[in-house]
Amino acid sequence: MSINVTVWHEYRHEHKNAKVAEIYPKGMHEAIAQHLRKSADLSVSTATLDQPHHGLTDEVLAKTDVMTWWGHMAHHDVRDEIVDKVYKRVHEGMGLIVLHSGHHAKIFKKLMGTSCDLKWREADEREILWVTRPGHPILKGIHDHFSLAAEEMYGECFHIPEPDETILISTFGGGECFRSGVTYTRGAGRVFYFRPGHETYPSYHDANVLKVIENAVRWAASNNGGTVEPGCPNPKMGWV
Repeated sequence: MSINVTVWHEYRHEHKNAKVAEIYPKGMHEAIAQHLRKSADLSVSTATLDQPHHGLTDEVLAKTDVMTWWGHMAHHDVRDEIVDKVYKRVHEGMGLIVLHSGHHAKIFKKLMGTSCDLKWREADEREILWVTRPGHPILKGIHDHFSLAAEEMYGECFHIPEPDETILISTFGGGECFRSGVTYTRGAGRVFYFRPGHETYPSYHDANVLKVIENAVRWAASNNGGTVEPGCPNPKMGWV
């Protein structure tokens, strides 16, 4: 059975920054989507901020099993009513994978209920991502660690609720560490935050980064179709 994946992307940097356009000539979303399309069990489409309804019509949301989300410079341009619809779909069982600067996306902050603030520094630093939960489905094919030659630094304290699982931590050239792979359950939906992906670095061409995203899609989809949380029922009878 095919997993329907929607790769959502702000898609603004590529139009404003020649360096980003050179690294991702078709956009970061297409770099991710092209990798996912190599798997026969994944049916992949893309959606971007400047499309009508941000590309997330009711029809698109209804058929999406897992969504990936990347945003940065235009979080404020995402309409609240679209955020509310994505939030509802997560609680109904849609998986959500939030990437890099998506930590400040409206949808992630709404799901977390916190500021999601963190420390950051853009300084071409080496990032090493260390596996803390060997054998986790998201880490299938990932060994003890992998590294990225240059990335933006994110550091603690990361103002998020205590994760269900912390499966990756990053260390950087400046000495900082960061919870770079964390999971949550919200309603019937699974949520994964994954740190790498600053727009001026080719992180979404890295085989390990793409493998983690691919694994996360399957992990998040595995809970799709779970029981929808009831609203606020008023039962007429209690235990008999």
